Amino acid sequence: AMATIDTGVFDNLGLSQRGTSSAQGGDRLGQAEFLKLMTTQLNNQDPMAPMENGEFYSQIAQFSTVAGIQDLQASFQQVATALYSNQALQASTLVGRDVLVSSSQAALAAGGAISGAVDVPVATSQLAVNVYDQAGQLVRRVNLGAQSAGQATFSWDGTKADGSAAPPGVYYIESDMLFDGKAVALETMVSSRVDSVTMGRGGDGVVLNLSGGGQTTLANIRQFS
Repeated sequence: AMATIDTGVFDNLGLSQRGTSSAQGGDRLGQAEFLKLMTTQLNNQDPMAPMENGEFYSQIAQFSTVAGIQDLQASFQQVATALYSNQALQASTLVGRDVLVSSSQAALAAGGAISGAVDVPVATSQLAVNVYDQAGQLVRRVNLGAQSAGQATFSWDGTKADGSAAPPGVYYIESDMLFDGKAVALETMVSSRVDSVTMGRGGDGVVLNLSGGGQTTLANIRQFS
């Protein structure tokens, strides 16, 4: 918004407030009106007894500060727009590619598989990945055995515990490791195909739409291929 000042200086000049711009509203004065008023005051000073200019200098300093802030805001807006455009360009190059994201949801295609990775904080004697259907029923438990600290990869071939093929669709993936005799849940990352990119309204962000209906952002991508 434009910087404004109090119109009390009108009284000092003997000018009527009715002639000011109504755009500023009420008893506030815009920068353009103020500069016009200041010029009027200077033109009507008595050369032998000039009026005090301290108040005007103070107001000029305020306008200068506000103008500087507005310029800075405009510069930041330009930088934000450039960053957003760059982010959108980066996201668009991922369409059709597989990305590794932190998610509990993955899509199984007909005859396909679901793969991903697990961050293992400390060595464990047993790491497992559990696959659930949309009804919450355990479909398959994939035992990965002993693992050292680091990233462990996994792959589910789409078969159920009884050996039959699971139907295509969305499945939920969870992982756990054995630590001090107890099962501890771990963060699971799944590999998903990027189907499309959605631009956030007003530059709110870029969203990657994944196969199976999931969504993620560029910040959540751990790996792409």
